[in-house]
Amino acid sequence: MKKLYYSIGEVSDITSIEPHVLRYWETIFKDLSPRKNKAGNRTYREEDLTLILKLKDLIQNKKYSTAGAKKIIEEGEPEKKSTKAEPLPVETQKDLKEVKVFLEKLYQKL
Repeated sequence: MKKLYYSIGEVSDITSIEPHVLRYWETIFKDLSPRKNKAGNRTYREEDLTLILKLKDLIQNKKYSTAGAKKIIEEGEPEKKSTKAEPLPVETQKDLKEVKVFLEKLYQKL
């Protein structure tokens, strides 16, 4: 379910990252800077979600430090020598998580 803007709560639900972590990442990663609406609430775009999911993969799954993740985001990922199956693209992961959150909320209403 594509939207133009997401609240920090929606982003937290989709990415499974706590809001305080998202706010902390904003201070470290210059590319992650959601706009604020008139009420002062953060409004995240699709590009922000994609970046957050990439950061989550680097920091939580691949165990990079925030400094290491920042370097990879700025310079690009190093060449891979692994023959493991490639994970789903970040865009696909984001879409699947959005569908999951939508279905969980729908299920709760039943």
